[in-house]
Amino acid sequence: MSALGPTGALLGAAAGCGLLLVLLAVFAPRTRAVRRGGALARIVQQADVPRLTVPGLLAGCVLAALVAGTIGLVATGLPVVGILAAALAAFAPIVLLRRRMVARQRALQAAWPDAVDTLVSAVRAGLSLPESLADLGRSGPVPLRPAFASFAAEYRATGPFGDALDLLQGRLADPAADRVIAAFRLAREFGGSDLGVVLRTLSSMLRADARTRGEILGRQSWTVAAARLAVAAPWVTLVLLCTRGEAAGAYASPAGALVIGVAAALSFLAYVAMARIGRLPIDERITA
Repeated sequence: MSALGPTGALLGAAAGCGLLLVLLAVFAPRTRAVRRGGALARIVQQADVPRLTVPGLLAGCVLAALVAGTIGLVATGLPVVGILAAALAAFAPIVLLRRRMVARQRALQAAWPDAVDTLVSAVRAGLSLPESLADLGRSGPVPLRPAFASFAAEYRATGPFGDALDLLQGRLADPAADRVIAAFRLAREFGGSDLGVVLRTLSSMLRADARTRGEILGRQSWTVAAARLAVAAPWVTLVLLCTRGEAAGAYASPAGALVIGVAAALSFLAYVAMARIGRLPIDERITA
């Protein structure tokens, strides 16, 4: 067998598996319902990526692992580097989706106080609660407009206020939204005489929470960035070294592979410890 035989076979297998996963992700039955339990289901729901499902996310993870593993093996000739590249790339779609989820939650948290203030003004002006909510689809904060526009369309098409609120809550999938919508449900069921007071109090709480989280995130951002750089720098150096034949040969032995494996395990444990120490508490959602 020629020297390119194993590499060609690996490339062919990776391409075939990748094509199969893409076809499964495209033609798999779509569902709008997301299982409430599970971290991946929560990330997919709160990231609000159109038509993305948990099976589609897992297919993307496997495809990214195959591509990165193949590139790492071909570039360095070291199986251990290919395995590590595949393991790292497998988590890349989840990390990117989680970043989108966090960015969306921050945008919603920053937008809710203004939205609640607008609702208070509308209620004082004599508008009904459904009319006030529908008006947010036109004049509310930009991150919230699509969700409230969908609420207005659903309410006009079907009529039941509770069903339209269920759609709104599912579309937003945000802890702050759950609190506000719970206040809407109580006001609709038991009367809205105290709705203005409740909304003003909720607006103050949301502003205070957003201000506190913003200060904490601003102070810890430099520390987190430095920790990530400290974890990534040795591996970038290793990849650059392994592109040279004499340097790659030093890690081609079982002892060299063991050194890389132990270093990878230590880097992973250090990063997980850093992430857990610096992680902020996540608000629990209030589901109907």
